[in-house]
Amino acid sequence: MNSKPGSKAPARGAPKTYCGYITLLGAPNAGKSTLLNRMVGESLSIVTSRAQTTWRRITGIRTTDRHQSIFLDTPGVLEPRDLLHRSFLKSAEEAAGEADVLLLIVDPTRPLNSSQRTRLLEVAGDRIIPRVGVVNKVDRGKAETVEAERVWLEEQGAVNRGIHLVSATSGLGVDRLLEAVEAELPPGPFLYPEDEIATDSVRFFVAEIVRGVIFEQFREEIPYSSFCAVEEFREGGRRTYIHVIVYVERKSQKGILVGEGGGAIRELGTRARERIEAFLGTPVYLDLWVKILPGWRRKRQHLRALGFNLPDDDGGPAST
Repeated sequence: MNSKPGSKAPARGAPKTYCGYITLLGAPNAGKSTLLNRMVGESLSIVTSRAQTTWRRITGIRTTDRHQSIFLDTPGVLEPRDLLHRSFLKSAEEAAGEADVLLLIVDPTRPLNSSQRTRLLEVAGDRIIPRVGVVNKVDRGKAETVEAERVWLEEQGAVNRGIHLVSATSGLGVDRLLEAVEAELPPGPFLYPEDEIATDSVRFFVAEIVRGVIFEQFREEIPYSSFCAVEEFREGGRRTYIHVIVYVERKSQKGILVGEGGGAIRELGTRARERIEAFLGTPVYLDLWVKILPGWRRKRQHLRALGFNLPDDDGGPAST
């Protein structure tokens, strides 16, 4: 595995260190983001009761005395219906290909059908790396369904380093899972500073905070048709100025986001600002604007401009 900028070789005589990438792979709403947040100890990924809230890969870092675990949270594996979904699938496939350790996560409260299971195994691939099975939400699933998911992982030969029964929400079994992951990391220097917990920019997380509030505040198609981008981030003075654009596909969606007399957008701004201030630890002036970008989920030029990783029309690597 190639070193990245900022990596450091251990001093002569220093204890051996271990470092590697752990990819979290599963269907939408399997609890990958909750598990990432639990293992890293910070709320990095959006967590709601709704499926498919992770749209781009998020990297979280956990560092102990001798181990640095670099977790890759991926969009849920699904049958793609449009170009945006194909972008999700590409991100998951690439993260699986980069893994030193793969966590294959299943949800006993929402068992997959046969085609969904086949797709999940296809994305996991057949690289010879440590593969750990995770049955999540065991505190909510029926005992017989939990056992059925465990047996499926075992019988498919999808894992080779055991199966862990966990609850990412309560933390049940997560410490043992972390120990198992650390035991599989390859030897090598840490790739990131020991106090770093994420690789994405502050702008990225601010946009994700706003998008997370949209998922909580609005229903039906609005959250899945909205995308947030930070256009300006200006520090200095009494408050940090942050300009965020919320892109939607249709005029009717803009009307819902703005609300009668601007009430909905004000509520969104208030709730998002409070969370951003807690995240940054500083007062914020949040300037929210809603813009229509017709059909952005299906148009290559829009998705690329918004930062999505796209496949070619033939399913190959993204074109330039």
